[in-house]
Amino acid sequence: MIVRKKTKVVHVGRVPIGGDNPIVVQSMTKTDTADVRATVGQIQALARAGCRIVRVAVKDMEAASALEDIIKGSPVPIIADIHFDRRLALAAMDAGASGIRINPGNIGGEKRLFEIVERARRNNVAIRVGVNSGSLEKDLLKKYGGPCTEALVESALRSTALFVGWGYSNLKLSLKSTSVLDTIAAYRLVSEKTDFPLHVGITEAGTVLRGAIKSSVGIGILLSEGIGDTIRVSLAGDPLSEVMCANTILSSLGLVKRGVDVIVCPTCGRTSMDIISIAQEVEARLIGYDYPITVAVMGCEVNGPGEAREADIGICGGKKYGLLFKKGKIIKKLAEAEIVDALISEIDVMARTESK
Repeated sequence: MIVRKKTKVVHVGRVPIGGDNPIVVQSMTKTDTADVRATVGQIQALARAGCRIVRVAVKDMEAASALEDIIKGSPVPIIADIHFDRRLALAAMDAGASGIRINPGNIGGEKRLFEIVERARRNNVAIRVGVNSGSLEKDLLKKYGGPCTEALVESALRSTALFVGWGYSNLKLSLKSTSVLDTIAAYRLVSEKTDFPLHVGITEAGTVLRGAIKSSVGIGILLSEGIGDTIRVSLAGDPLSEVMCANTILSSLGLVKRGVDVIVCPTCGRTSMDIISIAQEVEARLIGYDYPITVAVMGCEVNGPGEAREADIGICGGKKYGLLFKKGKIIKKLAEAEIVDALISEIDVMARTESK
C-alpha cells in the first residue's frame, strides 16, 4: 500500500490540493489561447476525460485578454502559464485565473516577483513555482556548473522562502527535467526539505508513445514513494492522451478508484478480428466514463473469457463473430459489426443499475 507524504493543503479555485485530498490530474491546452472558442472546447473535452485543472499559455496581452471569456466557459479552474513578463501574470489574475505558473528564473528579479505575489494575495490566486532545468537562474548555473538536482532544488526553495517571507503560502512546487533520473532525484530531495504540495511531471517528455513511457516511469516511481499531489503527463500530441495516461498511472498504482480500466491482449497469429482497432474504439468511447469497471478486449478463445474472467465485462474475438462475457461467463454471441455497440450498451446498463 502506498503511503503518501502529508503536505500542506492549498487551493486552486475550488480544487483542494495536498493533505489527504486525491491526486489531481492536470493538462494544458494546445490551442492558441486567443482563440476562445477552440480553447474552451478543448478545456471542456479535457474535463470530460477526467482532468480537474487546466493550464493555458498566456504568451501576450491578446491571450490575457481572452482569459475572462475562457474562464466563464470552463468547467474547471484555469491556471495561466506565464514566462518573462510579470504584466501577463497580473493581467491573468485580474481576469479571474485560479492559479498562475511562473518560473522565477525568467521573471526578472525580486521586485517583479513581489508584485506578482501581492496581486495573488489580493485576488486569492494560487501560485505554482515551476522550476525547469532549461531556465534556471544564472547564479545557480554558475554555482553548480549546470542544471543539476541541487540547482533545481535550491531554485525552488529560494523562491518558496521569499514568498513565505512576504506572508504568502498558497503555493505548490514543480522541479522538472527532460532526464527522468534527474527529475526523480530532484523531487526526492525537495520532498525532504519542504511540505508544500508537489506537482510532478517529466518536461518535454516526447511524442505520445515515448513520452508516455518516460512519464509513466518517472511519475510512477515518485507516486509509489508517496511523492506528488498533482500530475501532468506532458506529451507532444492530443492533450486527451495526457489525461488518459495520467489516470492510467494513478489507477495502476491503486491511487484512484474511478473510471474504466481497459485490458487488451497483445494479439497474435490466432486473432481473426482487428482487435487493436476494436480496443482503440472501446477506449475512445469510454473516455470520461466515471463508472469504476474493468473491461477486457481479447483476441481469441485462448485468452478470452477464461484468462479475463476477473474483468467485469469483456469481448472476445472469433472468425466473423465475437463473444460478450461477464466475469468469465459468456452471455451473447454477436456479429463482428455489433460487438462494440453491444459492449458499450451493456456497460451503460451496469452503470445505471449500480447507481440506483
